[in-house]
Amino acid sequence: MKELFIYQTCAIVIGFIIDFFAGDPYVVPHPVVEIGKLISFLDRKLRYDGMPGNNGMKENDGMPGNKKRNFMRGVLTVIIVAFISTAIPAAVLWVMWKLHPAFYLAISSIMCWQLIAARQLARESVKVETALENGDTEAARQAVSYIVGRDTDVLDENGICRAAIETVAENTSDGVIAPLFWMFLFGTAGGFFYKSINTMDSMLGYKNEKYLYFGKAAAKTDDIVNFIPARISALLMIISCPLCRLDGRNAYRIFRRDRCKHASPNSAQTESVCAGALGVRLAGDAVYGGIVHKKEYIGDDMKPVEPADIKRADRLMYTASVLMLVVGTLLRVSLI
Repeated sequence: MKELFIYQTCAIVIGFIIDFFAGDPYVVPHPVVEIGKLISFLDRKLRYDGMPGNNGMKENDGMPGNKKRNFMRGVLTVIIVAFISTAIPAAVLWVMWKLHPAFYLAISSIMCWQLIAARQLARESVKVETALENGDTEAARQAVSYIVGRDTDVLDENGICRAAIETVAENTSDGVIAPLFWMFLFGTAGGFFYKSINTMDSMLGYKNEKYLYFGKAAAKTDDIVNFIPARISALLMIISCPLCRLDGRNAYRIFRRDRCKHASPNSAQTESVCAGALGVRLAGDAVYGGIVHKKEYIGDDMKPVEPADIKRADRLMYTASVLMLVVGTLLRVSLI
């Protein structure tokens, strides 16, 4: 077990390094895509929409019986997806370990690489910055549409810039530090468990008529698995501010004041730090599916948000992620 523990730790570090240099090559099959396909399949088969052909009935989803039916089917979806997404990589890695530790290290490193999204997050956000710097608002709007869930056709340059920064801030936890947290706790399979929950939330966790009850279990489970990582992420981002030549004192001040200004218990943790570090105001009302959702502002309007702030947010994300890698590795080594 001691030897396996060492190889697990090495795989996490190697995976992080590969992501730093390579990101997610579009030509390489990605396990999260397969998890998404499984979620879509179960969505089609289990979600009850009250239409003919789905249990042969036609009822309103708002009826009490249908609410409970869809909620319980959503719970079943979470259990099935989380189990399959964790069990398959765990089984593959067990076979690799039995064959030879070198096989285990190689496959586990590749898996860890695919669970971390730091380089891809920075790559996509820089596309937004570049388009804004070139004065091409339409290209920037299209670029930001790939990394945010809100309606982007209504965003002006300021809104596009803020949306990109908010996404980098939130995904510092969701896309990088949280996967590392779960991998350091439970190895590569733990990372897949987390990624399955996070992917379900992104696909099913909408508070609309279609997913309000079916997606509730996925959304709540995501809140739970991200609760500790989001706060660790915020702390590491605050510590990283001096290293990035950003305002750590203001980051901490805004974090303490605004970390709960979000419908999610986790999203504002890192957004508040980023807003304070950059000295800008983030969040505010956003449009989803043509509907305006009222949101509180996060941060103070100390200066206008600018495209260069996107790259500063990326730098803060990378520094905090490296700190997480170092701290997690040292803690694991101390247990050997």
